[in-house]
Amino acid sequence: MIDPALRTLPGLPALIVGRIFSQLSATTMTIAIGWQIYALTHDVASLGYLGLAQFLPMIPLTFVAGHVADRFNRRTIVLVCQICEILSTAALAVAAALHGLTTGGIYAFAAFYGVLRSFEMPCQQAFLPAIAPPSLLPRAQALLSSLFMTASIVGPSLGGLLYGIGPVVCYGLSTIGFAVAFSGTFSLKLVHTVPPKEPITFASVFAGLSFLNRRRDLLGAITLDLFAVLLGGATAMLPVYADGILHVGPVGLGLLRAAPAIGALLMSWGLSRYPLKGRAGLVMFVSVVVFGIATIVFGASHTVWVSIVALMILGAADVISVVIRSSLIQLATPDSMRGRVSAVNTLFIGSSNQLGEFESGMLGTAIGPEAAVIAGGVGTILVAAAWARLFPRLWALDRLEDVFPEEQ
Repeated sequence: MIDPALRTLPGLPALIVGRIFSQLSATTMTIAIGWQIYALTHDVASLGYLGLAQFLPMIPLTFVAGHVADRFNRRTIVLVCQICEILSTAALAVAAALHGLTTGGIYAFAAFYGVLRSFEMPCQQAFLPAIAPPSLLPRAQALLSSLFMTASIVGPSLGGLLYGIGPVVCYGLSTIGFAVAFSGTFSLKLVHTVPPKEPITFASVFAGLSFLNRRRDLLGAITLDLFAVLLGGATAMLPVYADGILHVGPVGLGLLRAAPAIGALLMSWGLSRYPLKGRAGLVMFVSVVVFGIATIVFGASHTVWVSIVALMILGAADVISVVIRSSLIQLATPDSMRGRVSAVNTLFIGSSNQLGEFESGMLGTAIGPEAAVIAGGVGTILVAAAWARLFPRLWALDRLEDVFPEEQ
């Protein structure tokens, strides 16, 4: 049940449709290409290369994309990206139907999708603060996270179940989902304020980094999540676990992929109804430690139900960190800087999933998938302990509602 206060927010339904169907399509498509690339190669490293293909375009483009998001209409940028997603996923479906889809074609698609996400994500992250006032933003962020996780549950489940029919079905449904996301974004009404003319300089493009250097609590929150996801990338190994360790096949892979989202959904629903009252920094660090412990349990498990429970706990812990970090960044960043700061967040957090997949794939090849997952969980715990000392302001963070923008 939606908090009555959130029902008064204009544009929230359109924002939800745009974000949720985009995620639904992306997760359905991702599980299909992950399973297909592994079926074609039977090589653990190929899963790492798939994540790397999505990550590499973000390195040169993210800061430019953030500057573009602060200079031009963010809604228009997202619409253009979603049109490209519709066309490229449809092309993927056609190639699969004609049996012309190769490993190189899948990697090329992943790289192009990384380009689109570089421009789309900073703009999307700036939508919610334009709709929700600061007093409601943490609850709105939790609600959006809960619905986002619902899509993350349905997407992998659909991908796993429908892959048995054929990858064309998965790619076709993803195309339709991206079209629905486009319709939601198109109907979203936002007031676009034309920013003052600002020359494109090195300093203006990288102003997001300068801002984060002044706000050490934001920098700590972003980098903490970066290393947690980078080291604890258990989800990259799920095809290997489903096939060679737990022996559950494509349907089981869908269940394993859905498990973190189920845990995250339950936790984010709770946060939307019962928002954090204080000690947000401490809660964030504890959630990262729990994330690491759950990763270790999953890595060592050979029992399906234990693996699923561990992944659910992992997802629940992760969403606590996501809600706190996202709310903190949006509340502490002035609107004129949101595109560039969100771009840094995109590079550090959004791309950490792909880079984490690459790291897990390479480490899994070197020492075995189980040892790689366990080592990642241990590393996540160590990072949380180090960050608590390096970023005392983040550790001392109390009420999110008391955070205000700090001007440039």
